[in-house]
Amino acid sequence: MESVNVGLLGVGTVGSGVVKILTNNADIIKKRLGFELNLKRVYAKQIKDDVRPLLEGKIASGYEELLADDIDIVVELIGGTSFAKEFILKAIQAKKSVATANKALLAEYGYEIFSEAFKNRVDIGYEAAVAGGIPIIKAIKESLAANHIKSIKAIVNGTCNYILSEMFYKEISFEEALKDAQEKGFAEADPTFDIEGIDSAHKMAILSSISFGDNVKAKDVYTEGITNIDLLDIKFADEFGYRIKLIGITNLLNGRIDVRVHPTLIKKDDILAKTDGEFNAIKVKTDMNDETVYIGKGAGSLPTASAVVADIMDIARNIKNKTNLRVPLMAFPFNYVKKRDIINIDDLTMSYYLRFTVKDQAGVLSKISGILGEYNISIKSVVQLGKNEEWVPLIVFTHKAKEKDIKQALTIIEKLDIIKEKVLLVRVDDEE
Repeated sequence: MESVNVGLLGVGTVGSGVVKILTNNADIIKKRLGFELNLKRVYAKQIKDDVRPLLEGKIASGYEELLADDIDIVVELIGGTSFAKEFILKAIQAKKSVATANKALLAEYGYEIFSEAFKNRVDIGYEAAVAGGIPIIKAIKESLAANHIKSIKAIVNGTCNYILSEMFYKEISFEEALKDAQEKGFAEADPTFDIEGIDSAHKMAILSSISFGDNVKAKDVYTEGITNIDLLDIKFADEFGYRIKLIGITNLLNGRIDVRVHPTLIKKDDILAKTDGEFNAIKVKTDMNDETVYIGKGAGSLPTASAVVADIMDIARNIKNKTNLRVPLMAFPFNYVKKRDIINIDDLTMSYYLRFTVKDQAGVLSKISGILGEYNISIKSVVQLGKNEEWVPLIVFTHKAKEKDIKQALTIIEKLDIIKEKVLLVRVDDEE
């Protein structure tokens, strides 16, 4: 075999990057593989002008051409969960290995797709589905394969991290930071998937599955976004030694999985707190290798495309050496993959940051603390700002308490006439 032929579906942001890397870095790719990767056919409804000259003679008239006999590896970069799933399953059934960056698809239908690939003895590469150019999938599947993974804490959405960083450094509102992110291309025109935590939940479902040998889906991930975080919260967190970040967390606790995405107060000296802008950071704790940290750009054309091409190269080596499925698709052979119970967040015990908007009058704190006390919630520290206004912020940090108790207490407190609006609850990472 002198070359391995590649078919590409989708030439958007990431697809354009793949075309550029396969073209511009063809020499180093050939030297490292020992044979050529040939981008044979490409299909897309639209192709950007800057890559069109690189695709002369390669543009297909329909996606079916990517499933032809002379294509060895198919790359899916169109996103979505309907046609993309249909296309990938057709490719697998045609005995084509697949590389994809489609996190939403894998978070929903990953087990089904991987099962079909196993049945047809073909590989699925999906490094680019989580954290762009950071090689976290390979790290978990291979480099940390001898370890029990204890937990993962991660920033896996560059848009949210950029917004929260801008709010912190420039002292601007969420709305201003979001607008800036959109103008600079870090946020979509419709940023809902990012700012509501949905994108992060997809990625945490994938990381949970391959870390623990499970079939975790996006719907299993407790999810909150950052839209309720105010500049006031950013400042108070800073005063108490924290930064607010959108954190994805997964743990295996007594045979059940705790997996969630939500804003979190992180201590300033934590590497996650120090990771700013569009960068992602992932901390993996294991039993034998303690903690490893992975930091890099979690999105963007070339960083993400770099991960896609790395997958293509891995798969090409397997094809060349006839070693398909050398590494299990889900990091564990299928007979070890199980469906565990997901821990309800109400059953977890954590510390909390609570922001109340209260009437500026005597006795407010005693009423609130009294109700919290009835639910076994102990106050660690409190700040009440009097501004000679009718309504003022009251900040409470709690000691560890059960989430169910916190929510029940807040339901009662929010009905008091001294409370103006829904209380903001942000969980605190107080792990030593």
